[in-house]
Amino acid sequence: MSTAALFERLAPRYDELWTETAVGRAQRNAVWRVMDKLYGAGDCVLDIGCGTGEDAAHLGARGVLVYGIDASPAMVERARARGVRAEVRQIENLCGADPLVRAGRPRPALSATNRTLAVVEGDRSGGGASSARLDKLKHVPPLFDGAFSNFGALNCVEDVAGVARELGALVRPGGYVAICTMGRFCVWETLYYGLRLDFKRALRRLAGRAGEIRYPTVRQLHADFAADFELVCWSGVGMLVPPSYVRLSARIVNVLARFDRLPILRACADHRLLVFKRK
Repeated sequence: MSTAALFERLAPRYDELWTETAVGRAQRNAVWRVMDKLYGAGDCVLDIGCGTGEDAAHLGARGVLVYGIDASPAMVERARARGVRAEVRQIENLCGADPLVRAGRPRPALSATNRTLAVVEGDRSGGGASSARLDKLKHVPPLFDGAFSNFGALNCVEDVAGVARELGALVRPGGYVAICTMGRFCVWETLYYGLRLDFKRALRRLAGRAGEIRYPTVRQLHADFAADFELVCWSGVGMLVPPSYVRLSARIVNVLARFDRLPILRACADHRLLVFKRK
């Protein structure tokens, strides 16, 4: 089963299986502590791989204008049901569809209930970010103050550097892009499966790829974004808080979360959270 089909099937239970668990909540709160400092009321932010809209709803409650995209129609449907503005779109096609729908700041002629849809004509190939499309976008003022992608959406993307180039055309100079990806090594995963003698799973990330899922290093991600973005900082998410498949009580997870912020352990975390700034 493809990754896209898997998430389509999991959409009705995604929040139950991940968001609402003690581990999911602890890891998401760690990401929110960073994102809440990057985006403020009135900012317009792109949510790449919005899922059921949990992050968008959180930022929206703080006055941030969020526009989400996700490859799964079922995920987008659930995000819309909670009031999130979202559309079905492949991450690789941020600038590749025709017409390109971009969420930007409300125009004076638009009411508050009719916010932010600007159409930019592109070609009809439906492919990734060609140089012609990016050149066209250079003549359009960036309409996003920032962007983020949480919990591994970019791990499912073949050409992260291409996505970074498209974000360079969509995000204003000085805007922040936060990405949270699964790392190359997770100590919890290695121990969890290693103790069960399932060494294939215990070491699956070290090769950098497992099926459709890629596990880039921080150095690789830095290089992918280097053309248009500078790396401000990176931290670990889920250093002592385990991955979602490790079942622990909420009390234990909350205790572990207090130590999860120690910088020395970030390379062992389940996820890496990188913050880039548009040059």
